[in-house]
Amino acid sequence: MERISYSLFMSKNVCPFEFKIHYNRVGYLPKFPKRFLCAVSKNECKYQSNLLKFFQKPEFVIKNSFGKIVYRGILSEAKYASYTEEFTFLGDFTELKEEGLFQIKILGFDELKNTETPFFEISNQWIFKELQSNIKSFYYQRSGFELTEKFADKWNRPLAHKDDCLEFHQMMNRKGVWNAAGGWYDAGDYGKYIVNGGVSLFTLLLVCKLCESENFVGFKHFESSFSQPFSLLEEAKFEIDFFLKMQDEDGGVFFKVSPKRWDAFVSPTESDFNQKRLILGKSTTSALNFAATLAFASDVFKNYDSEFAEKCKSTSFKAYAWAKENNAILFPNNTEGSGPYADWRFEDEFFWTRAVFFALGILPPEEESLFEQDKKNLPPKFGADWRDTENLGWMILGIYGNEFAQKTLQNVAEEIIKKEKSDAYGISLESFRWGSNGDIANHSLTLALAYYWTHKSKYLKYALNGLDFIYGKNPISISFVTGSANASPKFPHHRLSHSDGVEEPIPGLLVGGINADRQDIHRRPHYPSHLPGFSYSDKQCSFASNETAINWNAPLLALQALLFLFSKEPIE
Repeated sequence: MERISYSLFMSKNVCPFEFKIHYNRVGYLPKFPKRFLCAVSKNECKYQSNLLKFFQKPEFVIKNSFGKIVYRGILSEAKYASYTEEFTFLGDFTELKEEGLFQIKILGFDELKNTETPFFEISNQWIFKELQSNIKSFYYQRSGFELTEKFADKWNRPLAHKDDCLEFHQMMNRKGVWNAAGGWYDAGDYGKYIVNGGVSLFTLLLVCKLCESENFVGFKHFESSFSQPFSLLEEAKFEIDFFLKMQDEDGGVFFKVSPKRWDAFVSPTESDFNQKRLILGKSTTSALNFAATLAFASDVFKNYDSEFAEKCKSTSFKAYAWAKENNAILFPNNTEGSGPYADWRFEDEFFWTRAVFFALGILPPEEESLFEQDKKNLPPKFGADWRDTENLGWMILGIYGNEFAQKTLQNVAEEIIKKEKSDAYGISLESFRWGSNGDIANHSLTLALAYYWTHKSKYLKYALNGLDFIYGKNPISISFVTGSANASPKFPHHRLSHSDGVEEPIPGLLVGGINADRQDIHRRPHYPSHLPGFSYSDKQCSFASNETAINWNAPLLALQALLFLFSKEPIE
């Protein structure tokens, strides 16, 4: 078909149209797939009957930093995204393996704006820098710890929230005080939670296990620097030390540390001055999060600190014994100053814990039948989250060489691929819910593990869809990680970032992302459209779309670490 120029459209008094280029705004890896999207609104198209025909074969080029064209390509046929009412066209420049700075240009539309992107990087270094930034994001979330200028720069802060003499919440009807010092702030608030902390910590320990021979996670020859004050192993231990303090004498595990009421956007020091912090719990889910994570930690640390590893194992058994005797104790029904993490189901946490015990060879023989029943009743989902933890059980079984678990997760990976193939933005979500970026990262982690076991390149290809979406190939066209690109969140719902007097937010934090439920609509954040796929607002008040959380950063970190590991290997 003969190409029809934009000028011809204009000469026939047809409404001009606009399109958006969505791409990974930080970079691409030299040996890996490289893709971007060109999106056109349905409203633009309905006025121009020939537009879709014209758009079947538009050309694009990739130019280097000297303006030289280094690659030419043609966009694919259109896919329709109902959640944004757009047609998207895929551009692929995987064959370009040259390193450097590059930009995308769509040809034939010089009369329009935004036909050319800013520069992005092709190298292995950008993923390493983002990995370092993500590891450091947990350092910035440390509670009861002084962040020095040497390592925190302008985001430094004094020690606050020591939490070493906490009263028990009145609902516990318990006298005395408790030491629950340390640990990470959970999200944009100043609460510390075992349930969400367990899922996050466990994911980081998976990285430590998979990459234990790699220097970048600090298993050997580690020297602290501004980019990475602590190794990943040391950062995990900081949270484990907090976990150990949260175990009661009877083996049960307290659920959370919380301010008496929700803090305003004040610093930890001001929070200490304004109100008390309290300890709450216990629950079956917090005990099992503790048991599964500490058992795994015992194996990760056994070659580095045998005494600490043994302590992790013994406390894990103690927590599991408590959970079996108290197998349906619900979360504390308190939301005065912290999130509830409401979970009425316990089977998945029991399976997760038994799977860890089985993988490590420490599952009691009398529990083997329960474990086999768990496997039948709790198949894996696309990814794990704090409420549904069965995938963590399947993942650790696979990592420790269980072929049935590997095959089972591989089958799930195939379903993820089917969903991504049918989606205009290449993602596998059924809907955009709270923390959709965390869901996307977890789904991509499932794919990355399938590649780790099989080395089939299709799993790697589709895992990258999630990474690219998070870093800019999305309907909002921003990188959802603070500080990663010019177009990244500037006003996350994050008390630390809005109380430190620093204009830029703390870097390396993944915000929740697109959330069609918009639970914060009463706060009047500015959403760009009524459509579900545009349900994101870079406003401090938007806790539904712009809050940060450690359980979203953790799977992104795991994905980054595996991709960096794969980047040094030959790709089939």
